[in-house]
Amino acid sequence: MLSSKIALIVGLGNPGVKYEQTRHNVGFWFIDGLANAKGVMLRNEAKFQGESGKITIDDQVIGLLKPMGYMNHSGQSLAAVANYYKTPLESILVVHDELDLPPGTLRLKSGGGHGGHNGLRDIIAHSGGNAFMRLRIGIGHPGSSRDVTNYVLGLPGNDEKLAITSAIDEALITLPQIVAGEYQKVMNHLHTVKEIP
Repeated sequence: MLSSKIALIVGLGNPGVKYEQTRHNVGFWFIDGLANAKGVMLRNEAKFQGESGKITIDDQVIGLLKPMGYMNHSGQSLAAVANYYKTPLESILVVHDELDLPPGTLRLKSGGGHGGHNGLRDIIAHSGGNAFMRLRIGIGHPGSSRDVTNYVLGLPGNDEKLAITSAIDEALITLPQIVAGEYQKVMNHLHTVKEIP
């Protein structure tokens, strides 16, 4: 299955040192890892309400974005960039934490609901649709919905963090295929990779 090529990669998280290492910021970890690997510095762009930059993968220029208006305002930043560059939803990849997957698990999907994720909820609200691609990075679940807020805003343990960062490394390896729109090939690969114990 060859689909629209990715033109914009958006990692979700919360700004500030307080949240930097929390589970909810794994989308930021992904963007930072990608920018570092490409030797790119992200710049704060007021008009985009976020930090942005550009990289090249296989001769294709890709925009990077870290929304800086806190998680539940992610959609405003994404919409600002998408409107400015006239980027269709189908060409946007959103990278975010996923409670329903064990730490170290990766899943790629297109469309769907927000699943209670405030960043996705705001993106769908501001972009008028859900046709963007999602790279879901598993962070595990605390077991009770009452504990979710403290959990996602908490720090992962050493084993969890190792599993998550290893998953991000794996995702970065598959990124050229994702960018090229080879989604089914990536799904087949990622969905057979076992989470790290």
